[in-house]
Amino acid sequence: MREESAIPLAFKVISLLSLAILLVPVFIVVLAGLNSGDYLTFPPEGLSLRWIQAFLTSPVFLSAYGVSFMIALVSTLISTVIGTMAAIYLTRSQSRTSSILRGFFMLPIVLPGVVLGLALYVFYVTTGIGLARTMPGLIIGHVIVTCPFVIATVTAALVGFDRSLEEAARSLGASPFTAFRLVTLKIIGPAISAGTIFAFIVSFGQFEVTLFLSTPNLQTLPIAMYVSMRYQFEPTAAAAGIFAIALVILSTVLTSRLVNLKRTFGG
Repeated sequence: MREESAIPLAFKVISLLSLAILLVPVFIVVLAGLNSGDYLTFPPEGLSLRWIQAFLTSPVFLSAYGVSFMIALVSTLISTVIGTMAAIYLTRSQSRTSSILRGFFMLPIVLPGVVLGLALYVFYVTTGIGLARTMPGLIIGHVIVTCPFVIATVTAALVGFDRSLEEAARSLGASPFTAFRLVTLKIIGPAISAGTIFAFIVSFGQFEVTLFLSTPNLQTLPIAMYVSMRYQFEPTAAAAGIFAIALVILSTVLTSRLVNLKRTFGG
């Protein structure tokens, strides 16, 4: 009770306002998706599952949902491997280039998504490598966007890692790979899992880069929602948003069951 009373009232109010700012848009999307009217409006005219059914029977949205899930899954797996390897190198390397490489890897977070998407599209077209408007080209774009999140979380875990544990395992006869697998990987595993969550969520909801690299036959869910709102303005897009939110929440809950996220972030 003393710790709670020691928190200033202003901090509590700011915290509640911040939480409201985060949750209110989600609440609006859910209600808009349950709207019984013919157009995307808020507040809704009434509550109905009409547009949920429309989403579940729409070949366009279901295909886009599947494409988003597949791209997010593949790009997340690739980003997890590359990001983990890069984080290990950056934290253990003593060269001067490591700091430069660290900034280079974090660049996709700083750059506007529109700039990055345009740059990738121009690169694909001008080099003639055949990746423009293709699934592999789109996956590469998502890997570039999501990889920094894995690097950041794994690097944070490796900074406080005691390498003497790994050296002790090797002194007992373990090979370098065995020591890494049984000691290092086990300790940084929660951070890798957290980075994987972030990468999947970012990839699934990625819009800017996807806008430049997708085609009418290769639409992700955010692009399909954008097209629907631009030309039809039906609540189907909001209903699709409900399923996107549900997938993100489900992936976070399932992973938190397997990984202690509090431990990952030092809580």
